[in-house]
Amino acid sequence: MKKVDIDIKALAEQVQSQFQGLAGRHPGMWPLVPRLACALGVVVGVVALGYFGYWSGQFEEQEQGAQVELKLKEEYKTKLAQAINLDALRKQKLLVDQYVERLEKQLPSKAEMAALLSDINQAGVGRGLSFEYFKPGGVVVKDYYAELPIDLKVSGSYHDIAAFASDMANLPRIVTLNNMNVNATTSGSLSLEAVAKTFRYLDPEEVAAAKKAAAEKNKKAGAASAPPAAGAKK
Repeated sequence: MKKVDIDIKALAEQVQSQFQGLAGRHPGMWPLVPRLACALGVVVGVVALGYFGYWSGQFEEQEQGAQVELKLKEEYKTKLAQAINLDALRKQKLLVDQYVERLEKQLPSKAEMAALLSDINQAGVGRGLSFEYFKPGGVVVKDYYAELPIDLKVSGSYHDIAAFASDMANLPRIVTLNNMNVNATTSGSLSLEAVAKTFRYLDPEEVAAAKKAAAEKNKKAGAASAPPAAGAKK
């Protein structure tokens, strides 16, 4: 055991002695161990410089390319499935278009609104209900249709009010009852307060006006949120 310790110590002293007196000597004249250590240091330095100065950028580009490739593969799978089911999608689109067309036909035009209001009123009168008030509100313009709320209050028996609500649902035009509130009256009947909403499609001129108003609103909002120009006085 002592002999092994002596040999290791002697080897370490021998290696250490090879690093002495190197100053001023040409590296080609250095002993073997310093030359190997120098060569190893040069290799490590070249590898480090190559990695941080060149290879790291390539690794990042490779990673980005791999992510783009994965995304393109997913898009390809999606489009391939759509291409395979193209006929079915076309049939489905046709059914959706027909359904939308049927719904649009349930929206009255601007000229038909007066007749629809009369139908709502006649539906209540026909059920024997008494109208305490029937107040059409302001028209609310949406993207491609307009909404007309009507505040109403009717009184009558339970069955007549229920039948009136059913008649609203069965009108040829779309009418909904909202914010319904049913209370008992002193005469023993019931009163129904609600907001009936009916809808109509917009005329081409109204659609153009709505789009123009929306564009101007977005333009003003964009101008308000834009940063001040450089050099502008506060």
